[in-house]
Amino acid sequence: MRYAGLALAFVGSWCFAFAGPMAKYLIEAGLEPMEAVWTRMTGAGLLLVAVLAVVRPRALRIPSSKLPFLGLYAVMGVAGVQSLYFVAITRLPVGVALLLEFMAPVMVVAWVRAVRRIRLARAAYVGAVVAIVGLAIVVEAWQGLRIDALGLLLGLLAGACCAGYFLMCDGFGDDIDPLGLIAWGLLGAAVLLLPFSRPWDIPWEAFTVSATPEGAVTLPVLGAYLCMAVVGTSVAYILSMYAVRRLSAAVGATVASLEVIAGAVLAWALVGETLGVFQIVGGLIVLSGALLAQTATASAQSPAQSPAQSPDGPEAAAGEPASVTAPG
Repeated sequence: MRYAGLALAFVGSWCFAFAGPMAKYLIEAGLEPMEAVWTRMTGAGLLLVAVLAVVRPRALRIPSSKLPFLGLYAVMGVAGVQSLYFVAITRLPVGVALLLEFMAPVMVVAWVRAVRRIRLARAAYVGAVVAIVGLAIVVEAWQGLRIDALGLLLGLLAGACCAGYFLMCDGFGDDIDPLGLIAWGLLGAAVLLLPFSRPWDIPWEAFTVSATPEGAVTLPVLGAYLCMAVVGTSVAYILSMYAVRRLSAAVGATVASLEVIAGAVLAWALVGETLGVFQIVGGLIVLSGALLAQTATASAQSPAQSPAQSPDGPEAAAGEPASVTAPG
């Protein structure tokens, strides 16, 4: 199950990475970044709801007791990550904002250890830190050392929302279908972003033309949008959700940092953005951190179980993830 989870996390990070290069086509055709985000969330959410209504309608039933959790997932796990990041890059260099967002693995590890009191193998801590160092090199964070205080706060909040997303994926029970949670979460995020995206002002005729971002090949904007909504959003969220459910929030978040590397590679392949030596070296470091983190699993002692009662003794730190239920 663990290796299946790692495979899902790896493929999911590559699927997420398609969103950035494909969004360039929408922006080149005349959409604002927040408009592109809104169309992405809305299209992916409507697609999932429509498919589930036909093939798995029970997945769309959310118990009334879980509606607050669904609202938190939509606000923090979807809308919060997207909107805070886009606001942060208006005050910070993109690389710095991206680095702050992907502080999420460190935040997840800290939360799991301090709040959930789950023991983590040392590899989880080291892997998360190594991945962050690699990301700093990839985005050449030193080029944006003049930090705007509000931008810094917004970037860190985006990272906290990203961490919350992984923790929520790991923290709900069997009474919510993961697919239904994703579908309603995407649509809920689209509703929340309405005042910022103002879809009534979107130039919808842009989806009928082709676009050519600088250095890229020409593609139909509608085709780029469908790739972003289906592969870069619907499939990506599904794979990420099931990966965390099979691993743990700490390991899943660290492996997900590969999205930055995948995004750089796809941007090079699809839209002609070059990879410098820092991107290559930093990418190898991120990969090393992710590989190191994947060796870490979490084990938690129940409140009633003392260290002496633990089957592996007080040093047990490398068992299977505690209470991580794999959906059927």
